[in-house]
Amino acid sequence: MATTILQFPNPIRSPYLKPEDSPCRQVLGKAFSETFRGSVRSNGKRRTQSLVTANHQKPDEQVATEGERVRSKWREIGPNITKLQRQAISELPPVMTNRCKAVMKQIICFSDDKGGLRDLLSAWARIMNPRRADWLSVLKQLKDTKHPFYVQVAEFALLEESFEANTRDYTKLIHFYGKQKQLEDAERSFSCMKERGLLYDQITLTAMIHMYSKAGHHKKAEQIFEELLLLGQPLDQRSYGSMVMSYIRAGMLQEAESLLKQMDDKEVTAGREVYKALLRTFSMTGDVEGAQRVFDAMQIAGIVPDARVCALLLNAYEMAGESQLVRVAFENMRGAGVKLNDKCVALVLAAYEKEEKLNKALEFLVGLEKDGVLAGKEASAVLAGWFGRLGVVKEVEVVLSDYASKQAHLNSVL
Repeated sequence: MATTILQFPNPIRSPYLKPEDSPCRQVLGKAFSETFRGSVRSNGKRRTQSLVTANHQKPDEQVATEGERVRSKWREIGPNITKLQRQAISELPPVMTNRCKAVMKQIICFSDDKGGLRDLLSAWARIMNPRRADWLSVLKQLKDTKHPFYVQVAEFALLEESFEANTRDYTKLIHFYGKQKQLEDAERSFSCMKERGLLYDQITLTAMIHMYSKAGHHKKAEQIFEELLLLGQPLDQRSYGSMVMSYIRAGMLQEAESLLKQMDDKEVTAGREVYKALLRTFSMTGDVEGAQRVFDAMQIAGIVPDARVCALLLNAYEMAGESQLVRVAFENMRGAGVKLNDKCVALVLAAYEKEEKLNKALEFLVGLEKDGVLAGKEASAVLAGWFGRLGVVKEVEVVLSDYASKQAHLNSVL
């Protein structure tokens, strides 16, 4: 009987079947294909043989041949292994069962000349009769060590009866593909899950929305979000947040704000990063009203603004050319106890520069210095550029020299 050898040229990508095969088989390999073709080497040449020909063998011959094939894929780990392989084997968890250690050693020392990875896993399943806990232990070890065969082993396990695959297992694979930006693989996994009769849930659909959002496929994210709403379950922060981020990335800021309001009505608070993403978008376009709305909404939601958030609001005012409002907002933030960074100082100076208010800028700097706040590198760079544009080179040198001496003094005190 021919030996099936499947090659895995790319550890991340899966060896999919032809398009006419079912979605489940496209994603998770050839495990249930009745007539897939194996390849072997004979006299230095590659030849193929359909496994259908094995049906013409006598029953006893079939059993004997199959047993030999399984045993041939399970090789003893000899002394001629590399130093890295020996180290990886020695680092296997002591609590791992012997049957799990056995297959981990085979995977660590795997090479193409021993056949395909799928054959190796099939041999382990038949010889050791692993339970779900064993599969999970192996997968955890592969994932923790970032082994390149993690995804292939996960795909194989999903089709094994002993693994007892559930919705969450498929969700983890979908999430993994999403992080790798392998959208087609994630979509096929999702189709496979439905084909096997497993019901998707809020976590699965949220993973799909998050993936489509990051990939810029807003329409698909909207379609999945509609399916999510049809489940009739209360949505959590992550589900709402993923869709809000999709609106933001698509430039649909009004829809993003509307969904945030829906969340507020349902007493679901969006995360800090969601608010920051929306605030940043308004800030970069100089939309002062939008930036102020989001800034206020964050505080109502109980999120305390930090220096980076404050800088986004100041940037909106600076982009709009509102130097007075930048200064007012800066002083209000300081009064509220926010420890503003050099970026915020630089934004106030940039706003004054845009309106050519040099005296106001110097007055602002003197006030900061009295309070023990020194202009940092970014703020000094704004001043240097401004003075350079005015043609006052000597003043630039004075500013930079003064900054350097004060900074050195501050460092010596600290």
